[in-house]
Amino acid sequence: MPEPAAGTPAPGHVVLVGLMGSGKTTVGKKVAKLVGQRFVDADVELEARTGRSVAEWFADGEAAFRTAEADLLADLLAGAEPLVVGAGGGVVVLPANREALAAPGSTVVYLHGEPAFLASRAQAKPHRPLLADADPIEVFERLHAERDPWYREVADAVVEVRPAHEAGEKPKWRLAEQVVEALLALGVIDPSQVTDVEAVRS
Repeated sequence: MPEPAAGTPAPGHVVLVGLMGSGKTTVGKKVAKLVGQRFVDADVELEARTGRSVAEWFADGEAAFRTAEADLLADLLAGAEPLVVGAGGGVVVLPANREALAAPGSTVVYLHGEPAFLASRAQAKPHRPLLADADPIEVFERLHAERDPWYREVADAVVEVRPAHEAGEKPKWRLAEQVVEALLALGVIDPSQVTDVEAVRS
């Protein structure tokens, strides 16, 4: 994981991790606007590169999807262009992915939400096969118990999701600002790199 740098830091990749429904895509797009980097949704990128949706990959078994997901993550993190990446919720399942996320060159921010809160927000969608025909609360409690330690293992910073939603309007922008504040505190981006939030809100 990156250490706070002296002087002007070289921009690196920013990777948002967390359970489905935590806001990795919507918050990630806003973080990308604020820091002037391109946003990549890992699930969308995988479908674009392979022509197969997450649901189609899962139809062949979760192991096949995890392998394809790992190959994509390695490729994204190896790229020279600094990206903001919204990772898939299960990216931390494989040890190789956790090693890649913890390596220098990337800063990982964990968007953490309690299972009941995320279950109240997440809807079953094609890219969320784990929610198909299942009790959302049971699914989120199981996934949180399994993955929370792994998210924290790779995270350089943790941002709590629920308080931003309870604070009022534009919670995703509030979360994006908190992510950027964490990046500044870690010394991995330069203040001059950050666009004022009012200039990019839409």
